[in-house]
Amino acid sequence: MTEKKDITTIEDIRLLVDTFYGKVRADVLIGPIFNRVITDRWPEHLEKMYRFWQTVLLGKHTYFGSPFPPHARLPVEQKHFDRWLKLWQETLNELYTGPVVEEALWRSGKMAVMFLSKIAYYRGSAEKPLV
Repeated sequence: MTEKKDITTIEDIRLLVDTFYGKVRADVLIGPIFNRVITDRWPEHLEKMYRFWQTVLLGKHTYFGSPFPPHARLPVEQKHFDRWLKLWQETLNELYTGPVVEEALWRSGKMAVMFLSKIAYYRGSAEKPLV
């Protein structure tokens, strides 16, 4: 087995995202939600996720957009975010180690809390999320 390293390149991001979403797609709880929404657009979604995480973790500004609006009306609750975080943390820890991994873990937790809070808000409101 090779020694784990930190996330430092776009290739590292691609491996992380591909491995993670492979788990997501197969997961009995969240897989059906992702597969129903994304359908046959997985390559497009993965490319977007590569750019998002490259921007967030490596400081290379390749993602431009608003990550929340596509999630605003999803039928998800705490248990779905818990599973998403479990799979994300598991994947990070299987593949890498280091300060960027710690950053990825911290940011994912913050995103989950924010997204769940915003989803709850929009679920009880007639307002549409800002793009």
